Amino acid sequence: MSEKPSEDYHAGFACLVGRPNAGKSTLTNALVGQKVAITSSKPQTTRHTVRGILTTDHAQLVLVDTPGLHKPRTLLGQRLNDVVRETLLDVDVIGFCLPADQRIGPGDTFIARELAEIRQGRRRPVVAIATKSDRVDKDRLAQHLVAIDQLGDWDDIVPCSATRGDQVDTVAEVLMSHLPVSPQLYPADVHTDEPDAVMIAELVREAALEGVRDELPHSLAVVVEEITPREGRPADKPLLDVRVNVFVERSSQKAIIIGRGGSRLREVGTNARTAIEELLGQRVYLDLHVKIAKDWQRDPNQLSKLGF
Repeated sequence: MSEKPSEDYHAGFACLVGRPNAGKSTLTNALVGQKVAITSSKPQTTRHTVRGILTTDHAQLVLVDTPGLHKPRTLLGQRLNDVVRETLLDVDVIGFCLPADQRIGPGDTFIARELAEIRQGRRRPVVAIATKSDRVDKDRLAQHLVAIDQLGDWDDIVPCSATRGDQVDTVAEVLMSHLPVSPQLYPADVHTDEPDAVMIAELVREAALEGVRDELPHSLAVVVEEITPREGRPADKPLLDVRVNVFVERSSQKAIIIGRGGSRLREVGTNARTAIEELLGQRVYLDLHVKIAKDWQRDPNQLSKLGF
């Protein structure tokens, strides 16, 4: 662990919250400067709290990316909401993401009330972040910022576009301004503390979610069975064998993932392998298998086996 005992140095944890598909994962990746959280056009993509770490000369921001808070319809949904609430109690500052291309709705009001209750019990700075600012004109953005201001009592309000890079540095500076005086919590060259197996599972799930029906994001779980170096390979050309199981709830969903003649699964494997090789910095043989775990979202035993 790197030591920075200066009284001017700040370090701590921040949590980005918001309703599903508010741009939290995209903003996390933009702040860190590399991919540490999966993104998808499908809501409720994030399942695990992925930590992204941004280190500067004056501060270190450890970002905890959570599932979107939502009205749960399954046991999985309840557990994901519990993850968010537990995380909020452990961080130093909260970033509340409200996408500029969508009007303030019941989901935002629900989260604003949750944050107000948390602040009553234990003071936490909350920064309201108007994400996806590139998708609206200046007048619409101004109206959105006024609506955000009226929604609650925020320590700061910042508009940004994570995809275009607009004001991402400002978001980082504002979040860091609320961190306590502390030495660095992680070495400066570390960007995430997630194990490789978790990151690999997330990358496979991201690849599997692209271009499929809305029902699948909630029904898809990925488990990495093993990661082993291929024996007998030359030292300068190592190869990792990665075996991954993709779980769905019904045979019809399995057919969607596999595709006609296995074409869809091959595409998923190719896209995931490229991302995994970039993550690990070496060649990978990815062995994908699709399995059925009937109604796993509602089964406590299966939820536990799948890591929830």
